[in-house]
Parts: sequence; structure tokens; C-alpha cells
Amino acid sequence: TGFDSDNSSGDFSEANHKVPEMLDLDPHQSNRTGKHNGETEIQENGIKRHRTSLPAPMFSRSDFSVWSILKKCIGLELSKITMPIVFNEPLSFLQRITEYMEHIYLINKACSHADPLERMQAVAAFAVSAVASQWERTGKPFNPLLGETYELTREDLGFRFISEQVSHHPPISAFYSEGLNKDFVFHGSIYPKLKFWGKSIEAEPRGTITLELLKHNEAYTWTNPTCCVHNVIIGKLWLEQYGVVEIVNHSTGDKCVLNFKPCGLFGKELHRVEGYIQDKHRKKLCVIYGKWTECLWCTDPTTYETYKKSEKRGGEQKKKSVSEEDIKSENDEADDMPEVQDTVQFIPGSKLLWRINCRPPNSSQMYNFTSFAVSLNELEKGMEAILAPTDCRLRPDIRNMENGNMDVASKEKERLEEKQRAARKERAKDEVEWHTRWFHQGTNPYTGTPDWLYSGGYFDRNFSDCPDIY
Repeated sequence: TGFDSDNSSGDFSEANHKVPEMLDLDPHQSNRTGKHNGETEIQENGIKRHRTSLPAPMFSRSDFSVWSILKKCIGLELSKITMPIVFNEPLSFLQRITEYMEHIYLINKACSHADPLERMQAVAAFAVSAVASQWERTGKPFNPLLGETYELTREDLGFRFISEQVSHHPPISAFYSEGLNKDFVFHGSIYPKLKFWGKSIEAEPRGTITLELLKHNEAYTWTNPTCCVHNVIIGKLWLEQYGVVEIVNHSTGDKCVLNFKPCGLFGKELHRVEGYIQDKHRKKLCVIYGKWTECLWCTDPTTYETYKKSEKRGGEQKKKSVSEEDIKSENDEADDMPEVQDTVQFIPGSKLLWRINCRPPNSSQMYNFTSFAVSLNELEKGMEAILAPTDCRLRPDIRNMENGNMDVASKEKERLEEKQRAARKERAKDEVEWHTRWFHQGTNPYTGTPDWLYSGGYFDRNFSDCPDIY
């Protein structure tokens, strides 16, 4: 998601804005394995070792207020607001999409299961894991320029991935990934619809996501939950996901319904996910529960209902014992930022579907990136010779921000936006339409809805007709 646009409104100049001082980074934690623009280390097993830290720590945002920018833009479309670069993280939105692949082992697990119920459980866990990397990530990824691309090949994880910014107004990002063993295809397009509610910013990620398990001749489709960033006016920013996600198996008719619960009073339901898998006759086959920031479990419906009834009886007894002083104390301690006081309550007999990966020890000083995210903008030796000239890794504003050169990054960002603006005016003058390079508009074969489909050919590496966007 994001706000930057080639239709910038407001009079905020990033290049002239004072950038706050860098955060201190513990030298013992500053492990720069992978050497930012140098050689990549090779492990004993022959697999490339990716970097474990960014070249420079993030800048403090404490001296900045999102509200100081947004208050000038009340009534305008959020996609037309330019935000200061200090609110960004050094990744493009195309790279953020690639983080769906962090838990690709769940796709591999789905491919390996003979039972369609177990396959659906693994796919449901993958759908939840796809948003898990956003936990505490309140920095905004850079809006991709029209025609921008990103590719990632991970032989150690068994996939390759390509994405392209196919539209700027509205902003639409299309992606396609396939297993190196030809066992799956994962593709979709995302069109984030942004809404500003005064104290919060809501991003509804419109667009269909499709996963095809080729060995089983199955296709699953779903749409991600709504993401909301709170306290944009005052207080500590915090993020939640909410809404109902329906995952449909178009081959068997099975469906998984996941309810990402909105935060309740005192943070009671914060991060919780509950749902179930049903067959084509609407019979519940299993219940899924957990938190998208922690883990996901499944159990049979009877066990779940029995546990819930027992929990409810215990809760009613507990409620009767709460005094007025306890309630008053709880209200006094309440804050705009909900406190998470408990983890997922395990129901005996449940099966673990997924658990979130541990983040690097210095993650808080690296925009709360996961280990996977830290490696996404790494420019390895020899890469520039084979990458498309439109690849995110070659964007000078993101590269300079990653290296800690915030003033240069701000100037480069303004230059790129101005270049994009000028190119659009030139096309309008000559009445020339923009043509996407790697994706085309079409219809999703499973949902029948409009979608952006991969045209193929990217990995043939014929980049002679790629646009000059940087």
C-alpha cells in the first residue's frame, strides 16, 4: 500500500526537509553477511548465504507526524498524497508482495499431501502466513513506478517469482511465481483501496490470489484481509488485519472461511484468527484457530465446541468475581495501543499448521524486517548484468535509503516521480497508450473475474524493449 503519486498534492518538499539522526546499532548485531554490493558467501552445502542485516540502520521517525502531512490533504484521494521518505521502508511494494513466499514450505507441504483436507489446511496456513510479515511493519513500502518489476529466484526454496506494476492510476501490481520442480503456480494482482478515517488508515487489498497445485490438478483462490494502521494522528502506530477470507478449492468444492477478528475492548481479540473448513455439502470438517502474528492450529469441530462451552462456563464464573475496582483499574490502564496479554490458548488434541519465523535480533532497527525481507533488496555481484533495467534493486531512491543516504534518497524519489509525470504527459500528447511488458489483462479462469495474467517470457531475459523508468 502507499500514498506516493505522480499527481502529488500539497507543498511538502522532501529534499528540503530535515532528516533526523540515525538510530544507534549494536555493533555486535551488525552482521553484514552477503556484502551489500559485493560477493555472496557460499555455505558448505553449496547454497548461497544471504545477508542478515541492512547496510545501515533505520532512521528515527519520532520527530515526524503523519498527521502534519495528512491534515493538508483532507478530502483528497490518498493515492495522490506524497509522504516524506522517512515514513518509508527501503523496499518497493513489489518486494513486499514477494514476502508471500517466505513460508513456501507450506505450499510444498500441500503438494505432498494425498488427503484434500490436509492440502486445504496447508493452503489456509499459507494464506495466513502471507500477511504475518506485516506485523509491526508500520513503515510504508515505496509505490512502484509504472513498468517497475521485481524478480526473485531462490533455488534453496524451490521457486522463482516475477512481478510488474501494470497500472499507476489505479495502482495495480501483478505477480507470478512457479515451483522450480513444476509442482505449483502462484499468481494474482493486488489493487489496494485506501481510506483515511481520521485516526487510522485502512487498506483494502482488492484483487484475486490464485494457487494451483499442478500434481493434484487443484486451484485455490482467495483475497487478503483488510489492513489498518492506527494512531496516525498521535500515539504509537500499530497495525491490525481484519475481515473474512474465503479460500475456495475449485476442484473439490471445499471451502475454508477464516475470520480475522478486529481488535476488541482492551485488545481482547487482537490478531486472532478463527475459521473452519467445510466440504461442498457445507459439512464442517475441521476448525482453525490462532493468531496471524504467532501460530495457527486446527482441531475437529466437536472438540472445539466442547472446549468453547467449557471456556464460556469458566468465563461466566470469572466475570461474576470481578469487582468494580478491578473494572476501574482496567479502564485507567487502557490505552489507544492495545496490550497483548495472552498467546493462543491451545486446545488439547490440536494439530499445529504454522508458526511464525523468529525475526533477527536487530529487527527493530531494520524496519522490523524478517530475515527473508532483509535479503530482498540485496544486489549481489553480477546481478546488474542479468536483471531487467526496471528491477526494484536498481531504484536509486530505495538503494540510497537502504544505505542511510536519506537526503539523496529524497531527491532521487522526487526526480523519479517527476520523470514518471513527464513521461505520462508525453504519452498523452502523442496519444500513445502504455503497454505492459510481462502481464496482460484477462479473466481469472476459476473465478471469472477480471485479472492480470502472466504473459510469459521474462526468464528468457530479452529486455531490449523495457522502458527507461529510472
